[in-house]
Amino acid sequence: MSGMSGKILLVTGGSRGIGAATCRLAAEAGYRVAVNYASNAKAAETVVADIEAGGGEAFALKADVGSETDVLAMFEAVEDRFGGLDALVNNAGVVDSLSRVDEMSFARLERMMRINVIGPMLCAREAVKRMSTRNGGKGGAIVNLSSIAARLGGAGQYIDYAASKNAINAFTVGLAREVAEEGVRVNAVSPGIIDTEIHASGGQPDRAEKMGRVVPMQRAGTAEEVAAAILWLLSDEASYTTGANLEIGGGR
Repeated sequence: MSGMSGKILLVTGGSRGIGAATCRLAAEAGYRVAVNYASNAKAAETVVADIEAGGGEAFALKADVGSETDVLAMFEAVEDRFGGLDALVNNAGVVDSLSRVDEMSFARLERMMRINVIGPMLCAREAVKRMSTRNGGKGGAIVNLSSIAARLGGAGQYIDYAASKNAINAFTVGLAREVAEEGVRVNAVSPGIIDTEIHASGGQPDRAEKMGRVVPMQRAGTAEEVAAAILWLLSDEASYTTGANLEIGGGR
């Protein structure tokens, strides 16, 4: 991908799954990468070590994207380390155990929306402050992680998660239009059944294997396949693409 050498990328939730794959692929493309994590320092440091072993530059930084204080500190740390910001991947997010809406607690709903919706909006706010030409920046790109669940609705499983991703879809379109004249492109990807650790965190470690059978392509996707789409959206090759949402779901 052209023009990526030396650019600075922040990936939230970069210690595992799609986030980790994005960090590694971005480093191969020449980005300097800030690898955000919430709790698993060892996993984040492994991603950093892999990048450095390949001759890239990266560092890990702990922050809860659902905390404004943490988000502010995270962006300041990226500036202190790399001197700026060119791209953001809003990847951090959570799921929960299978549940009907009439069984969901307020605490569950609050956590879901705080991390999956407010967190990406806070991070995008800080990125725009730094990248928008209106604010003295030189432009940049943001990719938000949505989900095909936003279209399917998650009935009987995780309607709250699906709703949070629908919010991300609306936010992506709105922000893309808001900053289109300011050199900042904003897009989303909507993965389908992807074989990552997120299923285990929701109490279904074998979900990707089981659900892969109902996908038209007859398999789950990989984190690397999603990362490739993210990197394209960040790249100069997608220079006329903003407000888009790429579904990466094997035809589901």
